[in-house]
Amino acid sequence: MKKLSFLLILFVTAFFAQAQIASNIYWVQFTDKANSPYSIDNPEEFLSQRALERRARLNIEIDEYDIPVNPQYLQAVADCGAQLLNPSKWLNGVSVYTTSQSVVDAINALEFVEVVRNCPNYPEAQRDKEIWMENELKASGNPVMSRGYYGGAETQVYQLRVNELHDMGYDGTGVHIAVLDGGFVGTPDHVCFDAMRNEGRLLGVRDFVYGSETVYSQSTHGTSCLSTMAAYDPNNMVGTAPKASYYLFHTEDGNGENIVEEYNWVSGAELADSLGVDICSTSLGYIDFDMPQWDHHFPDYDGHTAPMTIGAEIAASRGIICTNSAGNEGGGTCTLGIPADAEHIITVGAVDDQGDRASFSSVGPTYDGRIKPDVMAMGQGTYVASGYSGWMPYYNGDGTSFSNPVLAGAVACLRQARPNASVQEICDALRAAGNNANNPNNYNGYGIPDFVAALGMLDVAEVSADDNGIVSVFPNPSKGNVNVTLKDGYDRANMTVYDNIGRIIINTVNTNELEAALNNLSSGVYTVNVVSENGSQTIKVVLTK
Repeated sequence: MKKLSFLLILFVTAFFAQAQIASNIYWVQFTDKANSPYSIDNPEEFLSQRALERRARLNIEIDEYDIPVNPQYLQAVADCGAQLLNPSKWLNGVSVYTTSQSVVDAINALEFVEVVRNCPNYPEAQRDKEIWMENELKASGNPVMSRGYYGGAETQVYQLRVNELHDMGYDGTGVHIAVLDGGFVGTPDHVCFDAMRNEGRLLGVRDFVYGSETVYSQSTHGTSCLSTMAAYDPNNMVGTAPKASYYLFHTEDGNGENIVEEYNWVSGAELADSLGVDICSTSLGYIDFDMPQWDHHFPDYDGHTAPMTIGAEIAASRGIICTNSAGNEGGGTCTLGIPADAEHIITVGAVDDQGDRASFSSVGPTYDGRIKPDVMAMGQGTYVASGYSGWMPYYNGDGTSFSNPVLAGAVACLRQARPNASVQEICDALRAAGNNANNPNNYNGYGIPDFVAALGMLDVAEVSADDNGIVSVFPNPSKGNVNVTLKDGYDRANMTVYDNIGRIIINTVNTNELEAALNNLSSGVYTVNVVSENGSQTIKVVLTK
């Protein structure tokens, strides 16, 4: 993997003992990016060629968020005596380590520092996160025996119809996925990752917690999550994106529950962006912390308050598809874990092998009234690889941590098939393709997405008044208020609307009637067949209401 020189500035990392990182961590918030040596006119200094190509393909401009933290500010903080941990250009700050109050006071006195936030860890609040992860990593029944090519993963793959995308040649090839998690113990040794390693599709690793050179410690959680996508062990386990390429980032500290972990994640997402990653898969969520003043309460779930939510929204605006676990807090009112409240990501809840919602799956709504989760995937009885493959190579586990990567791998196949689709278009297609799209709610979201249907929706090109044809349907795809007009030179046409199984919805020669009929239809893909004396036209219309 080509190393980028700007990473030396973006991700200054100190090497320190595990005991040290458990306390005395601070977030330093800067006021601006003034006098930066970087410019949006020279993005190649801080973004890789692959990242720039993604921006160009999706028509995303370089802006101030992309400018790295001012290195002079970082040096000034270091000169005060603090150890620099992880800078964040999107949040414009840096996490630091120090045991000295005088150092904190000196940093606070810098004219370009807005605030210094104390973020120490204590063990009490970590209990809930440990329960969450331990329950997910427990076998929830006897492992499913081999049932064919996908092995024990067959049900979770077939449930999304992603196997049919694989049959079309869409298996994640060429798509880069960053997995941000709490550790990847056992990943280097498990047979299901042999193909990924041997084919050079493990692109890199990064530890944002300890600054070490490995991510293969602390937890097997990331290993199990990774397997639902990357596994390629035919007749035992094949994941939803078996030919994608992967980065593994360690951002979750298993020894405490610290808001700095949200900042770690944002730094990880920034690195993913700079490397040109297409998808960020995250099976983490934050609610309560060791310091109660940082706890997230219902008003924080508005899509733009929590640090990790802000980072997820910025990542999406860079063209990255972010998928995130809803959480395992069950029903109620907004039991989500941050950043599941973010508007422009896909929040994934859990269902069982029959498609029924798992009782532990967290629910919305967000504080501003949006439906969450967005979609569902198999997270109860999910077939996953174990980090301890010597005595239990595979098992069935429970948790939205597993439903999320199952879904993320399928999204990789969709991204491969439609590289020019925007993040919003893909998110809209997944919601519209859900089996609950006609009646979405805060328990099941839009339901289990049919990825073949989603692919069909993304096939539809928007029709404008300048396009050739008899009839113009605009906007398309549409969330409502479709406009239908006859093109110049046509006085009359016979127009018939069919649903996705070929039933006639309406047949008319009146564009107003056609317009009204389309506006009254539920979400889905419809075909409009137009016939006039001078020719015919077929239009696919996508409604995402």
